[in-house]
Amino acid sequence: MFMRSQNRAPRSPSSRNITTGDVNPDKRRKIGSGKPAAVVSVGRGRKPLVAVNNRQDGVASASDLGGAEGSESESMEFTKEEVEALLNEKIRGKKFDVKGKMEQMNELTRKLKLCVKWLQEVEEGHVQDKEKLRSTLESSERKWTETEAAMKNKEVELSSIVTELELKTTLLKENLAKEESEKLDAIECHRRETEAKIAAEKLQASLREELGKAEQEKLIANQRVSSLNDMYKRLQEYNTSLQQYNSKLQTDLATANESLKRVENEKATIVQNLTTLRSHYNALQDQLTSSKASQDEAVKQKEALLKEVNCVRGELQHAREDRDRQFTQVQELSAEILKYKETTGKSIAELDNLSLKSHALEETCSSQREQIHILQHQIAAATEKLKMSDLSAMETRTEFEEKKRAIRELQDRLADAEFQLVEGEKLRKKLHNIILELKGNIRVFCRVRPLLPDDGATAEIPVSYPTAMESLGRGIELLQSGQKIPFTFDKVFNHEASQQDVFVEISQLVQSALDGYKVCIFAYGQTGSGKTYTMMGVPEAPEQKGLIPRSLEQIFQTSQSLQTQGWKYRMQASMLEIYNESIRDLLSVNCSSGLDLTRAENCGVGKQYAIKHDANGNTHVSDLTIVDVSSMKEVSRLLRQAAQSRSVGKTEMNEHSSRSHFVFTLRISGVNESTEQQVQGVLNLIDLAGSERLSRSGATGDRLKETQAINKSLSCLSDVIFALAKKEDHVPFRNSKLTYLLQPCLGGDSKTLMFVNVSPDPSSVGESICSLRFAARVNSCEIGIPRRQTSTRPLDSRLSYG
Repeated sequence: MFMRSQNRAPRSPSSRNITTGDVNPDKRRKIGSGKPAAVVSVGRGRKPLVAVNNRQDGVASASDLGGAEGSESESMEFTKEEVEALLNEKIRGKKFDVKGKMEQMNELTRKLKLCVKWLQEVEEGHVQDKEKLRSTLESSERKWTETEAAMKNKEVELSSIVTELELKTTLLKENLAKEESEKLDAIECHRRETEAKIAAEKLQASLREELGKAEQEKLIANQRVSSLNDMYKRLQEYNTSLQQYNSKLQTDLATANESLKRVENEKATIVQNLTTLRSHYNALQDQLTSSKASQDEAVKQKEALLKEVNCVRGELQHAREDRDRQFTQVQELSAEILKYKETTGKSIAELDNLSLKSHALEETCSSQREQIHILQHQIAAATEKLKMSDLSAMETRTEFEEKKRAIRELQDRLADAEFQLVEGEKLRKKLHNIILELKGNIRVFCRVRPLLPDDGATAEIPVSYPTAMESLGRGIELLQSGQKIPFTFDKVFNHEASQQDVFVEISQLVQSALDGYKVCIFAYGQTGSGKTYTMMGVPEAPEQKGLIPRSLEQIFQTSQSLQTQGWKYRMQASMLEIYNESIRDLLSVNCSSGLDLTRAENCGVGKQYAIKHDANGNTHVSDLTIVDVSSMKEVSRLLRQAAQSRSVGKTEMNEHSSRSHFVFTLRISGVNESTEQQVQGVLNLIDLAGSERLSRSGATGDRLKETQAINKSLSCLSDVIFALAKKEDHVPFRNSKLTYLLQPCLGGDSKTLMFVNVSPDPSSVGESICSLRFAARVNSCEIGIPRRQTSTRPLDSRLSYG
């Protein structure tokens, strides 16, 4: 940011302890809070800073200045009111008291330096906090990715296990249907035995009625014995079927137990995974979902097993009832046999056998009863394990909520730190801009172009960028003969910086032209270092447009948005080049397009262009074509015309080298109908020809004359810069057309910015160091403080060129 905002007060950074680097959120102050606090902490004690606007004498004492200068290296902190007071301080005193005013100026500059130093320390702490939070988030994201992959694999495994359990459930259902059919067969057999018993009772009644007929009773008894033998065989067959049914039930229960154990093992594995993955943020939700799914599956299996056990219990209960009924029948039959023994005495052995078999059946039923108790204990254990899994799932959900709250707090802290960093950077840039305006320095930006395939360099790139906080983004180092040569500028763009990144840094400077200032931006550097790309770029590609197209787009967009505030703007464009110390009008109708340096002198044939400066610091070029423009489309057409008319040629350093200095000028006049305020601004965008050595360029003939003229004009520019740096009485602006044209920008009241372009080619280290040394001299020059040209009187139809 290159200028103070005309309509907005500066935003103060959050209160912060410089020594510890901790941010206190309770001490944040918003803009316009209006709280009266104006203290500066210097050293260990805190002394109040006298409000600048309330000073009566206007001159600080020498003792105060000395004490303040001695404490610049100590810790300090500023409040918002102090910063506003420094920004709004005005130089007061007697009209001709130059010494007093200079002392006030030095005092203000010293305070601003202290404020900037404090802001840099605050910014450093914010950057460190931001890096820590960013590293924490990156590690969390990596862990989340790993956990997500593991949970996806586990989900696939659980899906296969669920499929197997479904198949086993189907088999169990089929076995249950078979067992039900066998049960129905057993019931039918029991019904038949009951019918046989009723028939035997009828037969017994008929025998009692026919006691007199012994032979018939004997035959009937034999028949009864045979029927009892048949009944015993049927009972034996039924007992065998019951044993088979019992063995099937035991097999099915064993299978169900194995399934329950497998499910328990899987559940234990899932719980273990949930325990190990508690520290992950996004994985907790997926893990909880899978745990819920497995828990629901286990519950379903538990319910199915409980249903099966209940069915088995019911069947066993029916079997016990059948056994009891059969045992009662056997007892009745035994009683009948005893009666028959008294009459026949032939069925004792068979009855003994039946009693033995009945005892065997009783033992079998008792063993089955024990097995049923064991199954009940196993089901109770499975129920307890399910309850434990429910508790672990609840704990996991609670921990997940806690982690989620912690992550939200970290995100809030990160957003707060980023906001404080942005606000602190804005205030730092504004204060730095104010200090430079008070000093009157020409600002210098450095840009390093990427290494191109045509460079053919195989050695290490001799350009590096220091990472120290005080020179981060502003320092550059070149390696020559094993020694690093450091340079520091207002801003350094590395080879990865885009055209948009570069334009963002100068957008506020372009805005100054609409505000009524004279603005000058020019590119300097050796041939092939990327000057034309920085200034013009590739207008057909939106991402590669240079500073000139982007600046004009901003000018037109901002002027249209200001129409709602009553502003109306008129804009005029002109383009010229300085070739071999002569001026050419690139918008002249006589200029031929598409010709190289062998063309005739068509641009302004017979015209002698003269450069004149008036008393107000405005520059006029006689007979120069000036075109009214109202849209970016019109300016783009003029830029294409100028690019076709510009002098270019081929050298050994560049296939398409600019052989002249290109100057684009946009004159802006604005009037506000509501306030009757009028402004006059000028935007000069200059693409200088490349500096080069004759030994490297291989120039001969016309190329040799062009190179000599370019080097001469750039040498004159160096003489002007050195004279300004030494504050000499005489500055040789008239030694070349270029320096005479740039006189208001270099020695007047214009806001001036120079881009020094550097090539990373190892063979160009010497040229790059020369360019950077020249840029460092430019950055140390002091020129006049920029003045805003405003008035309340009507403007002339033709604006002055400045």
